[in-house]
Amino acid sequence: MLIKKYTTEWIKDFKDLKREIKIGLVGVEHKIEHIGSTSVPMLDSKPIIDIDIIYEHETFFEIIKNRLIKIGYYHNGNQGIEEREVFKRNGKCKNEILDTKLHHLYVCPSSSKALERHILSRNFLRKNDWARLKYQGMKYELAEKANQDRKLYADLKELNINDFIDSIIEKEKAFIQQTS
Repeated sequence: MLIKKYTTEWIKDFKDLKREIKIGLVGVEHKIEHIGSTSVPMLDSKPIIDIDIIYEHETFFEIIKNRLIKIGYYHNGNQGIEEREVFKRNGKCKNEILDTKLHHLYVCPSSSKALERHILSRNFLRKNDWARLKYQGMKYELAEKANQDRKLYADLKELNINDFIDSIIEKEKAFIQQTS
């Protein structure tokens, strides 16, 4: 099955991954966030941990990039999304945690629209059961439509769920404005 029942193991996996990444980035100013569906309690998901490494100053990107390369990642460009750089394992520098826990690793400046989207949608889904349940239902429907094919699921999700995510992001922005 493409979508798995929620498990608290995802939180542990994130903490393990974060610890290993932090070791590689020691001395570099950064923040690491657990984003995506596995970061939302009780949300069934693909069992892949999504991680954003966030930096403040433009010059930090090259340092972070070089440090990630040293611990076994390669830079895979932005894959069409501005201000969100993708890093993948290269298989050359073995690490029991980084090589065995499925994850997507992104590096974003703190001003990134992609980062803002990740954080706002995560926070809204964490606070609103109705949205989490609706999103979960949509994901199961799409997985079924895709016949559990990961690539087709990703394509369908891109076409069918973006409007929903956009709407919850707008709700989260309005909430933030009201409370500030």
